[in-house]
Amino acid sequence: MRALIPAIVLGLMLTPVFPGAAVAQTATDAAKTDGKAFGKDLGSAAQADATTQPTADRVPGYGGTPSQSGYFDDPKAMERQAASQASSSTGYQTMRNSMDRRARFDKVDLDATIARSKTIAEDPLSYTSGMGVSGTQGRCVPLPPSSGTAARYKATCNTGYTVESRTQSCAVALQASVATVTDYLYYCSKLDLECSAFQIPSCTNTGSHPGKCLQGVDTPGGFKCTEPGDPVAEFTCSAPVAGETAVRVSTRQIITANRDESQCATLAADASCNNPQESCTDSDPTTRTIEGVAVTQPCWAWRRDYQCNRFSPAQDCNTLASTPGCTLEQEYCITDETPCRTFERVYDCPVPDQPQDPNQFICDGDVYCIDGSCETIDRQPNDEFKDAVVALNAMDQARREFDPDTLTLFKGTRETCSSKVFGILNCCKGKGFPLIPGIQLLVALGCSREEMLLHQKDVQGLCAYVGTYCSSSFLGVCLTKRKVYCCFESKLSRILQAQGRQQLNKPWGKPKTEQCLGFTIDEFARLDLSKMDFSEVYAEFTDAARLPDELQAATQIQQKIEDYYARARQ
Repeated sequence: MRALIPAIVLGLMLTPVFPGAAVAQTATDAAKTDGKAFGKDLGSAAQADATTQPTADRVPGYGGTPSQSGYFDDPKAMERQAASQASSSTGYQTMRNSMDRRARFDKVDLDATIARSKTIAEDPLSYTSGMGVSGTQGRCVPLPPSSGTAARYKATCNTGYTVESRTQSCAVALQASVATVTDYLYYCSKLDLECSAFQIPSCTNTGSHPGKCLQGVDTPGGFKCTEPGDPVAEFTCSAPVAGETAVRVSTRQIITANRDESQCATLAADASCNNPQESCTDSDPTTRTIEGVAVTQPCWAWRRDYQCNRFSPAQDCNTLASTPGCTLEQEYCITDETPCRTFERVYDCPVPDQPQDPNQFICDGDVYCIDGSCETIDRQPNDEFKDAVVALNAMDQARREFDPDTLTLFKGTRETCSSKVFGILNCCKGKGFPLIPGIQLLVALGCSREEMLLHQKDVQGLCAYVGTYCSSSFLGVCLTKRKVYCCFESKLSRILQAQGRQQLNKPWGKPKTEQCLGFTIDEFARLDLSKMDFSEVYAEFTDAARLPDELQAATQIQQKIEDYYARARQ
């Protein structure tokens, strides 16, 4: 140690001293020391808790039973309680309304919209340049838009009444009273066989006893009557009987208990309130003193619950009625009850927010120069092209959809979806509304996978709306309805069925029974395709047939021009 002291002193003398650094080092060391002490205390407490038997005063709720423990035996109860409160929850309704109104676009649709733009961006010169008659760089002009009209769909809404079923209660009280009455006891011998004096409302035959013994003998065991007298009838009367002498007059107290139901008179007279159920609300104590008399009753008061149903006018058609382009087609009752309390209105509406046809271009005003000679390509529109394409496709579709077993064409499949009347969840809004992303979410909320697939088919234009019927009702008010659709293999088949039925005067059947049968060969032969409106599919056929050919021709001509000038520079 003595050898180390000089070295330490020398080190301190040679080391520069910074006051700030010393203070910082001290604070750091103090913090570390404090942290170690804090951790040591917590470690000791944790060790003590782990090795000590828990008691009611050390563990919150140790001695009680949490209300949530009921979920252990019935885990599904939490889901049922949440589902029952969902319709009345403001937060849930806000979330659902936001999801219903928010615009949704599938990735496939977005990719299809920008596909041609990507193609042009990859090789812009193939679409936006060329050589004109003057030899200068040419220009591009847009092609006319497609001739197809906007798609439309059938939208529905509801008018009528909603029914609110709620419990209304009233009180029934037991009114007990004590009264003192006097009893008069009379005897009637058989000398008066009918005891006519006592055949009055105030008297009651309460028994009889043997008459006076007429003859008997003494026996070692006592007197034995060998000839008893005639029986004597006993009558108890609530008032003296004229001309008769009472054997005994006594008093007694009677208890009268009546239920006071005056508070329930209004609900009992209301025809919309029924199924009363009573439960005792005052049964302790069962024995009470009334006017000095102990009176025992199992219950002294009750609560009577009535199930009351209230009808309120309701409708959800304001949005459709105010939507531009929507026209009211019909209104009909969807229940079988009379009077009808639920109606459905059917509107014919344009599909909203349809993407516009992208602009298509042809360059240099259709003037192309090859080997020094220029030629203008004359393009005359062909109005018959679209009709010919549709007719050919209709024939091809008929060949593919012919059913040799039933000898019918264009048979559809019946598909349905459900929705709550005036409710939040709607599993069949139709193609006028975007499909909410996440089929799993909609299935969890109550929609089936089949209903989601039906929506997708309807968006693609494959389904025709047949009608709606009520699937569940209460007191004449429809609670849940089902929409019925006939879905087909193609949009063309759906148009042929829908418009062909109009020509044949063969409307869809009732929604509950329609089976989407196809046309017979005779019915199909009677159809006039020239009178049908196929504008919904014109754009699909003409765009598919026109654009690739024109782009290919423009590309080939452009390549020839480039080859020509490449040879000229050699």
